[in-house]
Amino acid sequence: MATGADPWLAADWPAPSGVTAFTTLRRGAGVSAPPFDSFNFGLNSGDDPAAVQRNRDALVALGRLPTAPRWLRQVHGARVVRFYRQGESPSPVHGESACPRDDAARGRGDAPDEGGLADAGAPGQPEADASVTAALGVVLAILTADCLPVVFAARDGREVGAAHAGWRGLAGGVLEATIAAMATPATQLQAWLGPAAGPEAYEVGAEVREAFIAGSTQAAAAFVATRPGHWKVDLYALARQRLLAAGIGADSIHGGGLCTISDAARFYSHRRDQRTGRMATLAWIHAPR
Repeated sequence: MATGADPWLAADWPAPSGVTAFTTLRRGAGVSAPPFDSFNFGLNSGDDPAAVQRNRDALVALGRLPTAPRWLRQVHGARVVRFYRQGESPSPVHGESACPRDDAARGRGDAPDEGGLADAGAPGQPEADASVTAALGVVLAILTADCLPVVFAARDGREVGAAHAGWRGLAGGVLEATIAAMATPATQLQAWLGPAAGPEAYEVGAEVREAFIAGSTQAAAAFVATRPGHWKVDLYALARQRLLAAGIGADSIHGGGLCTISDAARFYSHRRDQRTGRMATLAWIHAPR
Protein backbone atom coordinates (compact mmCIF):
# COMPACT_ATOMS: atom_id res chain seq x y z
CA MET A 1 0.00 0.00 0.00
CA ALA A 2 1.36 3.42 -0.98
CA THR A 3 2.04 6.09 1.61
CA GLY A 4 2.54 9.82 1.41
CA ALA A 5 6.27 9.25 0.98
CA ASP A 6 5.88 7.01 -2.06
CA PRO A 7 6.46 8.45 -5.57
CA TRP A 8 3.02 7.43 -6.76
CA LEU A 9 -0.66 8.20 -6.29
CA ALA A 10 -2.63 5.19 -5.09
CA ALA A 11 -5.96 4.53 -6.77
CA ASP A 12 -8.71 5.85 -4.48
CA TRP A 13 -11.27 3.11 -4.95
CA PRO A 14 -12.56 0.17 -2.91
CA ALA A 15 -10.52 -2.41 -4.81
CA PRO A 16 -10.43 -6.03 -3.69
CA SER A 17 -7.60 -6.80 -1.28
CA GLY A 18 -5.80 -8.74 -4.01
CA VAL A 19 -5.61 -5.82 -6.48
CA THR A 20 -3.13 -2.92 -6.49
CA ALA A 21 -3.22 0.11 -8.80
CA PHE A 22 -1.43 3.47 -8.84
CA THR A 23 -0.11 6.28 -11.04
CA THR A 24 3.47 7.42 -10.56
CA LEU A 25 4.35 11.03 -9.73
CA ARG A 26 7.00 12.95 -11.60
CA ARG A 27 9.23 13.52 -8.56
CA GLY A 28 10.22 11.67 -5.41
CA ALA A 29 12.40 9.16 -7.24
CA GLY A 30 14.12 8.72 -10.57
CA VAL A 31 17.23 9.99 -12.35
CA SER A 32 15.95 11.86 -15.42
CA ALA A 33 17.31 15.37 -15.95
CA PRO A 34 15.13 18.43 -16.74
CA PRO A 35 12.73 18.79 -18.47
CA PHE A 36 12.03 15.13 -17.71
CA ASP A 37 12.81 15.37 -14.02
CA SER A 38 12.80 12.95 -12.59
CA PHE A 39 10.66 9.76 -12.60
CA ASN A 40 10.00 9.54 -16.35
CA PHE A 41 9.00 6.24 -17.97
CA GLY A 42 8.52 7.34 -21.60
CA LEU A 43 11.09 5.93 -24.00
CA ASN A 44 9.69 8.08 -26.81
CA SER A 45 9.70 11.31 -24.81
CA GLY A 46 13.16 12.54 -25.83
CA ASP A 47 14.74 11.57 -22.52
CA ASP A 48 17.97 9.56 -22.28
CA PRO A 49 16.86 5.92 -22.78
CA ALA A 50 19.37 4.79 -20.17
CA ALA A 51 17.79 7.10 -17.58
CA VAL A 52 14.32 5.85 -18.48
CA GLN A 53 15.45 2.27 -18.05
CA ARG A 54 16.97 3.08 -14.66
CA ASN A 55 13.63 4.63 -13.66
CA ARG A 56 11.78 1.53 -14.82
CA ASP A 57 14.13 -0.69 -12.86
CA ALA A 58 13.70 1.51 -9.78
CA LEU A 59 9.92 1.28 -10.10
CA VAL A 60 10.07 -2.50 -9.88
CA ALA A 61 12.11 -2.26 -6.67
CA LEU A 62 10.29 0.66 -5.03
CA GLY A 63 6.85 -0.64 -5.86
CA ARG A 64 7.78 -4.20 -4.91
CA LEU A 65 6.31 -5.34 -8.18
CA PRO A 66 5.98 -9.10 -8.60
CA THR A 67 7.27 -8.87 -12.20
CA ALA A 68 8.43 -6.18 -14.62
CA PRO A 69 5.54 -4.14 -16.06
CA ARG A 70 4.10 -5.23 -19.38
CA TRP A 71 4.56 -2.04 -21.39
CA LEU A 72 2.61 -1.33 -24.58
CA ARG A 73 3.39 0.43 -27.83
CA GLN A 74 0.62 3.01 -27.45
CA VAL A 75 -0.82 4.45 -30.65
CA HIS A 76 -3.98 6.34 -29.57
CA GLY A 77 -6.27 3.60 -30.79
CA ALA A 78 -8.70 1.13 -29.25
CA ARG A 79 -6.84 -2.17 -29.52
CA VAL A 80 -6.71 -4.34 -26.40
CA VAL A 81 -4.35 -7.23 -25.64
CA ARG A 82 -4.62 -9.94 -23.02
CA PHE A 83 -1.55 -10.89 -21.03
CA TYR A 84 -1.18 -14.36 -19.61
CA ARG A 85 1.47 -15.70 -17.27
CA GLN A 86 4.90 -14.07 -17.33
CA GLY A 87 6.83 -15.26 -20.34
CA GLU A 88 3.78 -16.11 -22.45
CA SER A 89 2.99 -14.00 -25.51
CA PRO A 90 0.00 -11.64 -25.32
CA SER A 91 -2.94 -12.03 -27.65
CA PRO A 92 -5.05 -9.27 -29.27
CA VAL A 93 -8.60 -9.65 -28.02
CA HIS A 94 -10.60 -6.59 -29.06
CA GLY A 95 -10.59 -3.23 -30.77
CA GLU A 96 -8.97 -1.54 -33.72
CA SER A 97 -5.44 -0.33 -34.31
CA ALA A 98 -4.27 3.25 -34.20
CA CYS A 99 -6.40 6.21 -35.11
CA PRO A 100 -4.42 8.24 -37.69
CA ARG A 101 -3.10 11.49 -36.27
CA ASP A 102 -3.77 14.78 -38.00
CA ASP A 103 -0.33 16.38 -38.00
CA ALA A 104 -1.84 19.70 -39.04
CA ALA A 105 -3.53 19.89 -35.65
CA ARG A 106 -0.24 19.99 -33.78
CA GLY A 107 0.52 23.31 -32.16
CA ARG A 108 -3.05 24.59 -32.52
CA GLY A 109 -4.22 23.28 -29.17
CA ASP A 110 -6.75 21.06 -30.93
CA ALA A 111 -5.26 17.73 -29.85
CA PRO A 112 -3.02 18.47 -26.88
CA ASP A 113 -3.38 15.32 -24.86
CA GLU A 114 -2.00 13.14 -27.63
CA GLY A 115 1.48 14.33 -26.71
CA GLY A 116 2.83 14.16 -30.26
CA LEU A 117 3.50 10.54 -31.10
CA ALA A 118 2.49 7.99 -28.54
CA ASP A 119 5.15 6.17 -26.59
CA ALA A 120 6.76 3.84 -29.11
CA GLY A 121 8.15 1.60 -26.41
CA ALA A 122 10.74 -1.05 -27.14
CA PRO A 123 10.87 -3.64 -29.93
CA GLY A 124 8.61 -6.58 -29.27
CA GLN A 125 6.06 -4.70 -27.18
CA PRO A 126 2.49 -5.18 -28.45
CA GLU A 127 0.82 -2.31 -30.28
CA ALA A 128 -2.23 -1.52 -28.18
CA ASP A 129 -3.72 1.11 -25.89
CA ALA A 130 -5.19 -1.19 -23.29
CA SER A 131 -4.49 -4.54 -21.71
CA VAL A 132 -6.27 -7.03 -19.48
CA THR A 133 -5.21 -10.03 -17.44
CA ALA A 134 -6.48 -12.61 -14.99
CA ALA A 135 -2.97 -13.89 -14.26
CA LEU A 136 -1.50 -13.49 -10.79
CA GLY A 137 1.51 -11.18 -10.72
CA VAL A 138 1.25 -9.81 -14.27
CA VAL A 139 1.67 -6.03 -14.02
CA LEU A 140 -0.29 -4.02 -16.58
CA ALA A 141 1.18 -0.63 -17.52
CA ILE A 142 0.21 2.43 -19.55
CA LEU A 143 1.90 5.80 -20.01
CA THR A 144 0.26 9.23 -19.92
CA ALA A 145 1.02 12.96 -19.74
CA ASP A 146 -2.50 14.51 -20.02
CA CYS A 147 -4.32 11.50 -21.48
CA LEU A 148 -6.69 9.71 -19.13
CA PRO A 149 -5.54 6.45 -17.51
CA VAL A 150 -8.42 4.16 -16.57
CA VAL A 151 -8.00 1.03 -14.45
CA PHE A 152 -10.62 -1.71 -14.21
CA ALA A 153 -10.97 -4.45 -11.60
CA ALA A 154 -13.43 -7.27 -11.12
CA ARG A 155 -15.21 -7.03 -7.80
CA ASP A 156 -13.96 -10.52 -6.93
CA GLY A 157 -10.35 -9.49 -7.69
CA ARG A 158 -9.89 -12.11 -10.40
CA GLU A 159 -9.30 -9.79 -13.37
CA VAL A 160 -7.87 -6.32 -14.04
CA GLY A 161 -7.53 -4.02 -17.02
CA ALA A 162 -5.78 -0.74 -17.83
CA ALA A 163 -6.59 1.66 -20.67
CA HIS A 164 -4.82 4.70 -22.15
CA ALA A 165 -7.60 7.10 -23.14
CA GLY A 166 -6.41 10.14 -25.02
CA TRP A 167 -9.25 11.97 -26.70
CA ARG A 168 -8.88 9.94 -29.90
CA GLY A 169 -8.90 6.62 -28.08
CA LEU A 170 -11.74 7.71 -25.81
CA ALA A 171 -13.86 8.80 -28.78
CA GLY A 172 -12.81 5.68 -30.65
CA GLY A 173 -14.08 3.32 -27.96
CA VAL A 174 -10.99 2.18 -26.07
CA LEU A 175 -12.93 1.96 -22.79
CA GLU A 176 -15.74 -0.05 -24.34
CA ALA A 177 -13.19 -2.30 -26.05
CA THR A 178 -11.42 -2.93 -22.75
CA ILE A 179 -14.67 -3.86 -21.03
CA ALA A 180 -15.60 -6.15 -23.93
CA ALA A 181 -12.18 -7.84 -23.72
CA MET A 182 -12.64 -8.73 -20.06
CA ALA A 183 -14.29 -12.00 -19.06
CA THR A 184 -15.94 -10.24 -16.11
CA PRO A 185 -19.40 -8.75 -16.88
CA ALA A 186 -19.51 -4.96 -16.86
CA THR A 187 -21.95 -5.02 -13.93
CA GLN A 188 -19.25 -6.72 -11.84
CA LEU A 189 -16.48 -4.24 -12.71
CA GLN A 190 -15.29 -1.10 -11.00
CA ALA A 191 -13.18 1.62 -12.60
CA TRP A 192 -10.70 4.23 -11.43
CA LEU A 193 -10.05 7.41 -13.43
CA GLY A 194 -6.46 8.49 -12.87
CA PRO A 195 -4.87 11.94 -13.28
CA ALA A 196 -5.53 13.63 -16.64
CA ALA A 197 -5.97 17.06 -18.21
CA GLY A 198 -8.70 18.75 -16.19
CA PRO A 199 -11.82 20.57 -17.43
CA GLU A 200 -10.67 24.00 -16.21
CA ALA A 201 -7.44 23.88 -18.23
CA TYR A 202 -8.00 21.59 -21.21
CA GLU A 203 -9.09 23.56 -24.29
CA VAL A 204 -9.75 21.77 -27.58
CA GLY A 205 -10.93 22.56 -31.09
CA ALA A 206 -13.92 21.56 -33.17
CA GLU A 207 -12.35 18.27 -34.30
CA VAL A 208 -12.44 16.92 -30.76
CA ARG A 209 -15.96 18.10 -29.97
CA GLU A 210 -17.36 16.75 -33.22
CA ALA A 211 -15.70 13.35 -32.68
CA PHE A 212 -17.60 12.88 -29.41
CA ILE A 213 -20.93 14.41 -30.37
CA ALA A 214 -21.03 12.25 -33.50
CA GLY A 215 -21.22 9.25 -31.19
CA SER A 216 -23.61 10.70 -28.62
CA THR A 217 -25.37 14.04 -28.32
CA GLN A 218 -25.06 13.61 -24.55
CA ALA A 219 -21.34 14.36 -24.93
CA ALA A 220 -22.14 18.03 -25.64
CA ALA A 221 -22.63 18.57 -21.89
CA ALA A 222 -18.90 17.93 -21.34
CA PHE A 223 -17.88 20.92 -23.52
CA VAL A 224 -17.95 24.60 -22.49
CA ALA A 225 -17.36 27.24 -25.17
CA THR A 226 -14.38 29.55 -24.59
CA ARG A 227 -13.78 31.38 -27.89
CA PRO A 228 -14.82 30.84 -31.51
CA GLY A 229 -14.15 27.24 -32.48
CA HIS A 230 -12.78 26.21 -29.06
CA TRP A 231 -14.15 24.58 -25.93
CA LYS A 232 -12.98 23.43 -22.51
CA VAL A 233 -13.60 19.70 -22.27
CA ASP A 234 -14.16 17.42 -19.29
CA LEU A 235 -12.46 14.11 -20.11
CA TYR A 236 -13.63 12.65 -16.82
CA ALA A 237 -17.28 13.38 -17.65
CA LEU A 238 -16.91 11.86 -21.12
CA ALA A 239 -15.32 8.74 -19.65
CA ARG A 240 -18.08 8.40 -17.05
CA GLN A 241 -20.74 8.68 -19.75
CA ARG A 242 -19.14 5.87 -21.71
CA LEU A 243 -18.55 3.64 -18.70
CA LEU A 244 -22.17 4.03 -17.63
CA ALA A 245 -23.41 3.26 -21.13
CA ALA A 246 -21.22 0.15 -21.18
CA GLY A 247 -22.90 -1.16 -18.05
CA ILE A 248 -20.66 -0.15 -15.15
CA GLY A 249 -22.69 1.27 -12.26
CA ALA A 250 -22.33 4.90 -11.24
CA ASP A 251 -21.27 3.87 -7.74
CA SER A 252 -18.51 1.73 -9.25
CA ILE A 253 -16.73 4.60 -11.04
CA HIS A 254 -14.12 6.34 -8.91
CA GLY A 255 -11.40 8.98 -9.23
CA GLY A 256 -11.33 12.06 -11.42
CA GLY A 257 -10.97 15.63 -10.23
CA LEU A 258 -7.20 15.98 -10.75
CA CYS A 259 -5.50 18.06 -13.44
CA THR A 260 -2.13 17.21 -14.94
CA ILE A 261 -1.92 20.59 -16.67
CA SER A 262 -2.41 22.63 -13.49
CA ASP A 263 -0.37 20.51 -11.08
CA ALA A 264 3.23 20.85 -12.31
CA ALA A 265 4.68 19.69 -9.00
CA ARG A 266 3.20 16.20 -9.31
CA PHE A 267 2.39 15.50 -12.94
CA TYR A 268 3.90 15.63 -16.40
CA SER A 269 1.81 17.52 -18.96
CA HIS A 270 2.40 17.68 -22.69
CA ARG A 271 -0.08 20.55 -23.06
CA ARG A 272 1.74 22.60 -20.44
CA ASP A 273 5.38 21.79 -21.28
CA GLN A 274 5.39 20.14 -24.72
CA ARG A 275 8.75 18.42 -24.11
CA THR A 276 8.16 16.35 -20.99
CA GLY A 277 8.09 12.90 -19.44
CA ARG A 278 5.39 10.28 -18.92
CA MET A 279 3.74 8.91 -15.79
CA ALA A 280 3.05 5.19 -15.51
CA THR A 281 -0.25 3.74 -14.34
CA LEU A 282 0.08 0.15 -13.11
CA ALA A 283 -2.40 -2.51 -12.04
CA TRP A 284 -1.93 -6.11 -11.00
CA ILE A 285 -3.42 -9.01 -9.07
CA HIS A 286 -1.53 -10.41 -6.10
CA ALA A 287 -2.35 -12.83 -3.33
CA PRO A 288 -5.00 -11.24 -1.05
CA ARG A 289 -3.58 -9.84 2.18
